[in-house]
Formats: sequence, C-alpha cells, structure tokens
Amino acid sequence: MSSLTKASPSQRQRRKEARPQELLDAALALFVEKGFAATRSEEVAARAGVSKGTLYLYYPSKEELFKAVIRESLGSKIAEGREELDKHRGPMADLLVWLMQEWWMRLGQTPAGGIMKIMLAEARNFPEIAAFYVDEVIDPSCNMLAEVIRRGVASGEFRPVDPDAAVHVLIGPVLHMVLHQYSIGACGLDLGPKKDPEAVIALHMDLLFKGLLNRPGDGGEPAAHA
Repeated sequence: MSSLTKASPSQRQRRKEARPQELLDAALALFVEKGFAATRSEEVAARAGVSKGTLYLYYPSKEELFKAVIRESLGSKIAEGREELDKHRGPMADLLVWLMQEWWMRLGQTPAGGIMKIMLAEARNFPEIAAFYVDEVIDPSCNMLAEVIRRGVASGEFRPVDPDAAVHVLIGPVLHMVLHQYSIGACGLDLGPKKDPEAVIALHMDLLFKGLLNRPGDGGEPAAHA
C-alpha cells in the first residue's frame, strides 16, 4: 500500500474554506514587499501554493485581489473600532487612547501598515484603487475619530475644537511612524532619535489632551498667543 493517504472530504472542504485567507495573506506579504505594480498574480498564487487559475476563481484580477486585501486588513479593523464607539459609554478620552493603541497594535506594527505606504507611492497611477481606499479606509476612519471628538465636545469633556481638523492632528504622528517603518526603516535606518512607537504614541496623546481636555477656567476657548 502507498504511504500517502488521500485527504478526506472534510479535510478538502476545510482546505477550500481556508484558501481565500491564504491567498490574501500571500498577497499582502508580496504587495508590501514589492509594491502593487511590481507584484504579479502568478507570484501570489505560487506563494499560496495554488495555480494562477485557482487564484482567479476567487479574485478575477490583481486589482480585485488588492481591494480584498485592503478590505480584510484595514477595513475590517476600522469597522471593529466603529462598533466600540457605538457601544462606548465612558469618557471619550479613554476611547481615544484605546483606539490609538489598538490601531498601532493591529495595523501600525503589522504588515497591514505597508498598505498605507503603497497607497501614497502608487495611488496616482491607479485612481480606481485610490478611490476604493478612500471609501473603505480614509473616510470611515476619519469619520469615526471625528465622531469621538464631536461627542467629547458635546459632553463638555473636550474644548470646542473643529473635529475634522483634530483628526489630522491626531493621526499625523502615527502615520509618520508607519511610513518610516515601511520606507527608510525597512532599510534598517532610523529617522532621527530612535524611540519605541508606543512611547511616542503615549507622549502624543498626553500632549494632545493637555490642549484638548476642557479644564475649569479655560472658558472653552483656546489660549491667546502673545
């Protein structure tokens, strides 16, 4: 008898159900490594251990595959953050800290962060994908963070600031760290003094709250500059 045994129907079914995720994992790794334009579909199929034809059964084009990677790696995490916002009943400052910390752990320090660098580098050449990225990632994440600020202002926890402008102030440093990580940092080089990203985020939030939190005597207005 042959030492090889055929997979049972249940094993084959489990393998088939796992295949889309295996393809997405392989695609994410290659896209981050080589960029969108330079990655070929057959490379993704080979890394996932399937034929190119099998890949196309699930994702009919490289563009659709990349969109699926964006949706799975970024869009789903943003949706989870939105769910936390919808059920949160405590201080908005606590939620804001949690969102930033979770963002870094789930996205910033994982391969998913490399997608943001790809979009900045290649979006101009692929406007359809850029529009998809705005719809799936930029708009939902900015709207979510703006809503946190808006609720904090409405409750009196935060000073009356422009929520949309506050979002840019909030996400700027973490985006900077992600882009460094997948550009100069990927070459083993540091951009300025080396510091743990978690420490940078903690300090950023501390400085942000010193200006954002509504304190007695502030009058709800920004301090005048000399």
